[in-house]
Amino acid sequence: MERDQLLKAAKGHEADMIKFMRDLIAIPGESCKEEKVIKRIEEEMKKVGFDEVIIDKMGNIIGRIGKGKTKIMMDAHIDTVGIGDRNAWKIDPYKGDMKDGIIYGRGATDQRAGMVSMVYAAAMIKELKLEDDYTLYVTGTCQEEDCDGLPLLHMIRDTKTVVPDYVVITEPTNLGVYRGHRGRMEMKVVTKGVSCHGSAPERGVNAVYKMMPIVAGIEKLNQGGLKDDAFLGKGTITVSKIECQTPSLCAVPDECTIYIDRRLTVGETIETSVAEIQKIIDATPNSKDAKVEVLQYEEKSWTGLTVGQEKYYPTWVLPENHPLTHAAVKAAETALDQKARVDKWTFSTNGVASMGRLNIPTIGFGPAHEIYAHSIDDQVPVDHLIKAAIFYAAFPKKLVAELKK
Repeated sequence: MERDQLLKAAKGHEADMIKFMRDLIAIPGESCKEEKVIKRIEEEMKKVGFDEVIIDKMGNIIGRIGKGKTKIMMDAHIDTVGIGDRNAWKIDPYKGDMKDGIIYGRGATDQRAGMVSMVYAAAMIKELKLEDDYTLYVTGTCQEEDCDGLPLLHMIRDTKTVVPDYVVITEPTNLGVYRGHRGRMEMKVVTKGVSCHGSAPERGVNAVYKMMPIVAGIEKLNQGGLKDDAFLGKGTITVSKIECQTPSLCAVPDECTIYIDRRLTVGETIETSVAEIQKIIDATPNSKDAKVEVLQYEEKSWTGLTVGQEKYYPTWVLPENHPLTHAAVKAAETALDQKARVDKWTFSTNGVASMGRLNIPTIGFGPAHEIYAHSIDDQVPVDHLIKAAIFYAAFPKKLVAELKK
């Protein structure tokens, strides 16, 4: 499996990869609206010769290569966020413009590029006869932007459509090997008050004022008291939204709600994080009137299936000396022709399900740089598509070899 051979094969598909990438960008596909994107991926998977291609009840697409003992899932979520202010974009976000070897548009970074490279890695595996004692599942998953990990829980835990031994997440890593990231969760706190006319506020109880010491306590918590980890870094917490319920703009609000974004490092869990907020509430004068809860997600997928879970996404880290890490480093060195960079994501991925909840060893490698994710400069270099395809084609055999040691 010489690098020159893999590079030649990947370059032979360069034009097809570029077209596929631009086609995918041209199809809007926000969470719960991914049908046309999935159908386009299905077309390409069948074109390059996957052994089997299916779309599950949630609407995720699964392409299979081989039928060996070691089961490997390579995953790309194929939904995107919206485009925000259209006037802020210098290019058409749904055109897939290409300039100086870079393809631009919504989803180029996060993360349809990973899907393009995986599909053509499968073509390379077939052409170069790289099949071994493994089964490779290439998955294009839905609703990740709305609820990280949910599509993998559906496939692996709930329906057992695919039950892999190992998972590769293809979110953007700038061609580095990523072995984990902080977890996250979303909470809300509600305070109750008594409404009255705004001309005489002393007659009521302002729910916003009751919330103020809780907000201050959360800010103080972020400044000190959260755990730190040498690899993943520090946990963080912030109030991300505040709203109140009031009869009018000349009345005292009788309810206030804050929403909390909590990023979790090693040793921080749903239980410890809820307890931290409860401790802040208990220290306020009106603690009996406030309540903290973890948010829930529930939506209909593009197929009409209702899916959901609590909005808790656990922290995960793959050990540096794990066979999966060794295999990924070797595949990266083959793809890049240089020493691999091992790091972590800043944001969250479907790994919160595969390893965070299900304890399936998980690693990451993907084209594009995460700094462009969700931005008006969304982009991927064509060179990244080529190198990522080499990685995905080389990785399964390298993993099998590591497991035999």
